[in-house]
Amino acid sequence: MTFEELPEFKRDIKALLKKYRTLHEDLEVVKKVLTIAPDERPPFSFRIDNLGLETCVIKVKKIACQAIKGRGVNSGLRLVYAYFDLNEKIVFIELYHKNDKESEDKQRILRNFE
Repeated sequence: MTFEELPEFKRDIKALLKKYRTLHEDLEVVKKVLTIAPDERPPFSFRIDNLGLETCVIKVKKIACQAIKGRGVNSGLRLVYAYFDLNEKIVFIELYHKNDKESEDKQRILRNFE
């Protein structure tokens, strides 16, 4: 499995690292999990439909973040990625905290995968 990041995703990480210093380590754990099971797994992750794309776009709702003490999986971090089954590739699209945004940036998804 190969992993790529959109430039916007890199900016998201840079901004979040100021609050959550363990984010790089936390994402490495997420990558290990996605290597084994990249598909959606409700209630932890689900496919974002109604975009009109052939690409499988998945939103992970529960990411454990060590920097958020005492909350673990319920940290509130959200990850959006595109999964390309044939290429065995995952492209990270967006990372945000649930208190900072209501939902994913659908325009960002459409801009990069139409």
